[in-house]
Amino acid sequence: MQIVSYLFFKDNAAEAFDFYARCLGGKIEMKVTMGEMPGMEDLPAEARGLVAHVRLAVGDAALMGSDWCGPTTEPYPGIHGNAVSISVAKPDEAERLFKALGEGGNVTMPIAETSWALRFGMLTDRYGAKWMINCVRESGHA
Repeated sequence: MQIVSYLFFKDNAAEAFDFYARCLGGKIEMKVTMGEMPGMEDLPAEARGLVAHVRLAVGDAALMGSDWCGPTTEPYPGIHGNAVSISVAKPDEAERLFKALGEGGNVTMPIAETSWALRFGMLTDRYGAKWMINCVRESGHA
């Protein structure tokens, strides 16, 4: 089994996933726009370039997402109530990821040593996604 985080964005999923690919050192394996989806011939021109689905591969992990495509009467709710958690083996990698993902975002817990981790920090990136960066001690799991 593989559990994958899926993030929704307000018309900027393509930009966000390009940013994540740079920060995480991953590769976008799939990006499909709304205009490329079957049955979307009548879609307004301004919506054709929105991302229907994107998949970013990072090592043996993945992150997926799309632009919010709720009913036209339903506003974009924003990203809330969740976080993407990344665990790495080395403190310097945790610090690098925290700095890269936090560029233009908000730090909610500065990265530092904790009782369970060599490094742990939390932030909300410039696109509204929440992240937890963790470098566990050898005896711990996150």
